Amino acid sequence: MLRLTTVNVNGIRSAAAKGLFDWMRRSRADVVCVQEVKAWVADLDPKLATPRGWHAHFHCAQKKGYSGVALFSRRAPDRVVAGLGIADIDSEGRFLRADFGALSVVSLYLPSGAAGPHRQQAKFAFMAKFLPELIQLRRERREFILCGDWNIAHQPIDLKNWRSNQKNSGFLPEERAWLTEVLDRHGWVDVFRRLDARAEQYTWWSNRGQSWANNVGWRIDYQIATPGIAGTARKAAIYKARRFSDHAPLTIDYAVEFAD
Repeated sequence: MLRLTTVNVNGIRSAAAKGLFDWMRRSRADVVCVQEVKAWVADLDPKLATPRGWHAHFHCAQKKGYSGVALFSRRAPDRVVAGLGIADIDSEGRFLRADFGALSVVSLYLPSGAAGPHRQQAKFAFMAKFLPELIQLRRERREFILCGDWNIAHQPIDLKNWRSNQKNSGFLPEERAWLTEVLDRHGWVDVFRRLDARAEQYTWWSNRGQSWANNVGWRIDYQIATPGIAGTARKAAIYKARRFSDHAPLTIDYAVEFAD
């Protein structure tokens, strides 16, 4: 069995102080994909940069204290690829791939457009450049699981107040149509939705007001996979017993071998 977790930590040092790594050890996850590290590896305490019992890999942003992704695995990857070879995307540390046999796991962080029109345009530019990369990954004829914060709620079921958010970043028609194209035209699978069709299953809550207390959230964290590995998914869970950031960890179990 492969247990795979993804979580946007909104600062790895902050999340660690709130117990993230203790929880990771207890969770029995085989791979944990992390987004929004907000740190350079050289500035991290060794306990975070190379935590005991984990193989750790990072793809950090050039800008200090911004963006960045990481991947922690119990088993050493056969190969690690940091970045897509696209300068403006790679400078923000948004893509980290680890190959384990015939399976590739990616920690992925799409831009947010919430900061204003300039960032929304950067998000659209990322989407335009990333779609051909997704098509190319499918051509590799490997199994892929793309884990991360996609910053898009796909359908009205994926956020609490969908009617009032149709002109807001994360639920714009163009963003939703792009994700539909990824799934329906290019054959990727939203694994959580294959397992759980219930409403009010969110992974992010604004820090404003009482969003967390009232479960006024968005489902913007995904595990999106190729059909073969997606078909082995058996159980999905969003962990909300403790909070490590404004996002909740999403864990999915796959019925595949993943031994050391």
